[in-house]
Amino acid sequence: MARKCAICGKGVAVGMQISHSHIRTKKTWSPNLQRVKILVNENVPKRTLVCTRCLRSGKVQRAI
Repeated sequence: MARKCAICGKGVAVGMQISHSHIRTKKTWSPNLQRVKILVNENVPKRTLVCTRCLRSGKVQRAI
């Protein structure tokens, strides 16, 4: 399973970290993904990775 949200597709972002002396190194920012059981088509529960923004906004219906 990739480190990507199953709903919105949010994944790892890549950029540069710049120190005080302006030395640049590569840095990655990971999304806040949670492994939750959600209801997909015809109310079938499935365990997937979902970002917290999708959980908070109600884009996902969680299975019990």
